[in-house]
Amino acid sequence: MTAPVLEAIDVAKHFAVANSLGDSSVVRAVEGASIRLEPGRITAVVGESGSGKTTLARILARFYEPTSGVIRLDGVPVAGDGIRKRAVQKAYRKDVQLIFQDPFGSLNPLHRVRHNLERAVRLHHHGRSKAALEERVTSLLERVSLTPASDYVDKFPHELSGGQRQRVVIARALAVEPRVLLGDEPISMLDVSIRLEMLNLLDTLRREDGLALLYITHDIASARYLCDDIVVMYAGQMVEAGPKDAVISSPQHPYTKLLVESSPDPHRDVAADRDEIFGAADELGEPPSLIDPPSGCRFHPRCPFAMEKCTTTPPPRAQLGDGRWADCWLHEEGRADELSGSTMTELITRKLTEERR
Repeated sequence: MTAPVLEAIDVAKHFAVANSLGDSSVVRAVEGASIRLEPGRITAVVGESGSGKTTLARILARFYEPTSGVIRLDGVPVAGDGIRKRAVQKAYRKDVQLIFQDPFGSLNPLHRVRHNLERAVRLHHHGRSKAALEERVTSLLERVSLTPASDYVDKFPHELSGGQRQRVVIARALAVEPRVLLGDEPISMLDVSIRLEMLNLLDTLRREDGLALLYITHDIASARYLCDDIVVMYAGQMVEAGPKDAVISSPQHPYTKLLVESSPDPHRDVAADRDEIFGAADELGEPPSLIDPPSGCRFHPRCPFAMEKCTTTPPPRAQLGDGRWADCWLHEEGRADELSGSTMTELITRKLTEERR
């Protein structure tokens, strides 16, 4: 492995919330998360809505300060306080840029494309002449395939399509010459017909500019197409990680198996019904509350393999070689081969039948 550009080590983020009666609670949005982003590689974080993916991205972008844990840029812990805090944050955000899910909401609707791009250049690259700014804006638009640039530079965001707006957002991120891009479901609000174009653009940026990319998605099929590595999150915790082909072809955690089986696969004989698969899991137990998460393994209420120890003790991390790991008691018990047997729907149905007898 090469040295990571950006790394999070055992980070957690808790949010204090209050109800209408004034009682306070703590939402454990992310706990014990560790991830490394290397130059020229794309790491995907996959999981259901509410699994903590976006919170993790915002921690890495320093929109949220972690409750605990360490973030390192080039191996140096990131911190800044007092009069240096603003300067430290500005330098960090030049290196680490976040691409939001909604391109329209992340562009100033009162200003033209030119202003949105020029402002980013001025903030991080002082002293450029008007001609140099014009040249830079043109090259950025061409870099994201908005050509000729003159057709787009003086338009307002509402005059662009969703795909064109997202390309402008990526161009603005590139304007500061970052080394890390964090994509928070960057294609989920785009038409299906242009999603592939956007994925190919991100892949080009990784190859040609050597950027380290974090790709957040609930769609494991797009992660399979784009990324090098996959990290699976469930209920605020990471449960499995490894090279994409290994994770998808041979899941080593029941939740990963559930995600893989619910994703589109042209090689599968029978089309998967995502609602049916997750509906079956919900019959065993509801998705957990992050205010009062289950003890032990957080997936155990929905898991057909759940044992007594799963309900009381967090599973140990099983190191599986080639950079793979999984947090599941099946490995400790020597039962991991059961994951390659029946489908999750069959396993869940079998368990429900046994419980009803």
